[in-house]
Amino acid sequence: MSLKRVVITGIGVVSPLGKGLPALMKGIEEGRSTVQRMEGWEAYHGLQSLVAAPAELRDEKLIPRQKRRSMGRMSIFAAQAADEAVADAGINLAQEDRWRVGSIIGSTMGSARSINETFEIMMPQKDLSKLSSTMFFQCMSHTASVNVAQYLGLNGTIMAPAAACASALHSIGAGYDLIRLGRQEVLLCGGAEELHPTVTASFDILYATSTKYNDRPHLTPRPFDKDRDGLVCGEGSGIVVLEEYERAVKRNARIYAEIVGYSTTGNGLHMSQSNKESMVTCMQQALRDAAAAPGSIDYINAHATATVQGDQEEAEAIREVFGSTVPVSSLKGYIGHTLGASGAIELAASLAMMDRGIVYPTLNLENVGPECRGIGHVMKPESRELRTILKNGFAFGGINAALVCRKI
Repeated sequence: MSLKRVVITGIGVVSPLGKGLPALMKGIEEGRSTVQRMEGWEAYHGLQSLVAAPAELRDEKLIPRQKRRSMGRMSIFAAQAADEAVADAGINLAQEDRWRVGSIIGSTMGSARSINETFEIMMPQKDLSKLSSTMFFQCMSHTASVNVAQYLGLNGTIMAPAAACASALHSIGAGYDLIRLGRQEVLLCGGAEELHPTVTASFDILYATSTKYNDRPHLTPRPFDKDRDGLVCGEGSGIVVLEEYERAVKRNARIYAEIVGYSTTGNGLHMSQSNKESMVTCMQQALRDAAAAPGSIDYINAHATATVQGDQEEAEAIREVFGSTVPVSSLKGYIGHTLGASGAIELAASLAMMDRGIVYPTLNLENVGPECRGIGHVMKPESRELRTILKNGFAFGGINAALVCRKI
C-alpha cells in the first residue's frame, strides 16, 4: 500500500500574546513575556505558584449563542483558532465532503473552570437541579474537538487525544496517520487549554511549578537556565490544517511544510519524572520515519518547560542524538506552558520561523545550567534557512512525542 503525503496548509492560534498567528510572532519577535501574578490566587491555601500566562478571551459572541452554550473557555479558544486555520488554508467548508473532513483536538482535561463551577454549584446542598443542561458538554474531556466539529459542521473523524502536555502533538500525529492511510482528506488538528488555579495546583503539589518569581513574573519560566525553578501554566489553542498533498497542490494551496516523520513512546518508569532514554528513542524513531539523518535537522523546538529534571533529561537526549550543532530553543518563556495546546501553538511558531528564515531565542535563558550544556542553545535571534525542523513534546505519564516537518 502506498502511503499518501501529508502537508500543513493552514494555521490558527489563540495565545497569551493575542489572537492570531501574527500576534504570536510579533510578541516573540519583541521578546515579550506574558507571565503575570494572578489576582485572587492567594485565596487558594497551599498554592505556592501565583503566576501564569493568561490569554484574552475576546470576540466570543461572534460564535452563535446556540453553538457557544456548550463551550467552555478552552472550546471558544479552539473554535477561534479553527476559524483562523480554515481561513488561512483557503478552504470553503460549504464545498467540502464533510465526511472527509474531521477534527482531532486534544487537551489535558475538559474546561477546568466549568468543572470547578459545577462542583461549587452542586456540592453545598448536593442539588443537581441547579446545573445547566450544557455544563456537561463543557466539562467532558473531548469538549474542544466535538465543539469545533459541531460549530463547523464536520462529519469526519472526531477524536480527542488526552495525553497531558503531549496532547496536541498526539492529535497531529493521529491526523498524519489517518490522511496518509487515505481515511481522511482534511483534518483540523491541535490542542486547547485554559487556566485555573486548580490546573496550576496539579503541578504545584508535585513541586513542578515556578515559585520563586511570584513578585518578578516576567523572569519566569527559565527553560534550560541554571536558575530555573519550574513551569508556569498558560492557556490558548493551536490548530493546524492537515491535508493530503495531491489535493493541496491541485487547489494551489499554500503549503507551510510537509509532515515527514512522527513518533510517540512511553518511558514505563515514572508517572512524573522525564527519562532521557525514552526521549532519545522517540526522536530517533521520528527521524527514521522521516528518513532523515540527525545532521539534516535545522532547528529543534524543545519542550523545555523549565522544570529542573525535565530540562536536564531533554538536553541530555538532544545532545546524545544531535550533538551541539543544531539550534535549539524553547518558547515557554514568552507564553508559559500551554499544556495540551503547547505542541500545536509552538509548532505554529516554528513553522512561521521556517517561513521567515529566523530562529528566535529562549526567553529568560541567561546562564545555561551546567547539566543542560552541550546543545545548540539559541541566545539571540539567528537568521538561517530552516528546511527541516523537529518539534518535541513530553508529558506526565512518561509520554513522549516528536514530529518532523520539512519545507517543500
